[in-house]
Amino acid sequence: MIPVTVLSVRYLANASPSLCAALGALKGYPALGLLTTDCDDATYIALDAATKAAEVEVAYGRSFYAGAANASTPYAGEVIGILAAKTPGAVKSGMEAALNQLRRVGFEEVNRVPYLAHTVSSVGTFLAREAQVPPGTALAYLIAPPLEGMYALDAALKAADVRLRKLYAPPSETNFGGGLLSGTQSACDAACGAFARAVAEVSQTPREE
Repeated sequence: MIPVTVLSVRYLANASPSLCAALGALKGYPALGLLTTDCDDATYIALDAATKAAEVEVAYGRSFYAGAANASTPYAGEVIGILAAKTPGAVKSGMEAALNQLRRVGFEEVNRVPYLAHTVSSVGTFLAREAQVPPGTALAYLIAPPLEGMYALDAALKAADVRLRKLYAPPSETNFGGGLLSGTQSACDAACGAFARAVAEVSQTPREE
């Protein structure tokens, strides 16, 4: 697994109401936790984990253009995520859960092609909103470079009883592509396996004659 580097973490115990509203924080959630890392998709999975571990919501999450290798400043990385909570203690608990998750999830690499094929067995409120599914649904989170991502996504959809809930059409901000698939946990696991094998196939034979 390619490890995720956490670049910056800061807290606002009582953020400006106008800032909270502009970011999309729920009313009465003035405590914010701000996070940047060098991997956007792993961070979105981690932010979702935070919503299951503490009374927090993801107020804001956005990837930066061109990826971490082209970050504009030392601590910008590839993504910013902002958690919101009613109290500073809750937002710190949520952030700790996100940071713990970032130690366990990340991209794999085959023949120098990075990809993410991860089953979230029970999504929290953030990924549920992204995929438009109920919290607690199992999702396969699948991402790869543009061609590999679309080729492998087709393989994943055909390999198991899963449904495409969100397409990340290439190019994303970081020039990747993929999607979120829902199904049972075992179906999502099967889809992830098929996705990984398809990415490996393209990496070994990029040009089909």
